[in-house]
Amino acid sequence: MFECFLEIGFEAELNTKEDPELMEIAYEQCKENVATRATAITELRKMIFARGECHPLRTDDEYLLRFLRAREFIVPRAHKLMVRYCTFREQNKHLYEGVDLWGLVKVKDAYEGTMLDRPDTGRLSVFRFGRWDPNEFPVEDLVRAGMAMTEIGLRQPKLQILAGTVIVDLEGISYRHVATLTPTVAYQIVCLMGVAIPGRIKGVHIINYSWILNTFFYLFKKFIPQEAWQYIHFHGSDLKSLHKHLDLEVLPERYGGTYRGVSSFGIWLNKIKKYRDEQFDREMKQLGYVIKE
Repeated sequence: MFECFLEIGFEAELNTKEDPELMEIAYEQCKENVATRATAITELRKMIFARGECHPLRTDDEYLLRFLRAREFIVPRAHKLMVRYCTFREQNKHLYEGVDLWGLVKVKDAYEGTMLDRPDTGRLSVFRFGRWDPNEFPVEDLVRAGMAMTEIGLRQPKLQILAGTVIVDLEGISYRHVATLTPTVAYQIVCLMGVAIPGRIKGVHIINYSWILNTFFYLFKKFIPQEAWQYIHFHGSDLKSLHKHLDLEVLPERYGGTYRGVSSFGIWLNKIKKYRDEQFDREMKQLGYVIKE
């Protein structure tokens, strides 16, 4: 029964239809007012063309909604995010242009996620970089996988509204991992966690770290905006501290929770491949990815 539930969840990952039942939550969390939404979209579109600071791939209503929701429907902030997103893509074409989307399955369980999306936590993602063997593939592939995961996830209006929560589990991190991290890679990871993408992060919870965190985190902290620090929490190996922020029902059993529906990035991407449609292929190709059969 549980496997059947998971399969339904995987199939729903391709759903790009608006859910009227989420509109109340959209108002609470994104300041989205159905009565004034069209006006905000039109204003953002006009601002994009009038200022000419970026040249987005799309300017249709559905696409612009992502940026408005990510910045509480404050049009100038949504436009600033759009410019930042387009600039990031322009400066990092190697992260998506010509990238074999299905080939990113190699990342396996360096990323994990749950599909129990709730208003309090949104989508819970777990970064387990210690599970990655630097001898198998370069750190850039981790970033490519993170970018692809983000682009695919943000196709869902549900995730645009509910946002996400991240656990960064540093168990197993060694100097071999830290040695691969350059300031450029650190900047890219920070950008993909909300700085330069049309998505919101409710919280970042860093666990299972040791003294090596000082080296690891030094690379990241100069790129993290000042206002973002209120959402970053350090728990060490204290799961009780983590439990004060996240409900046990959304946490994997590994972290003292009760949720069993955790899937690795590799499994998730294979399910996306299984259930995708022509619209998905078209949009991902427009983003620059190679879609092989």
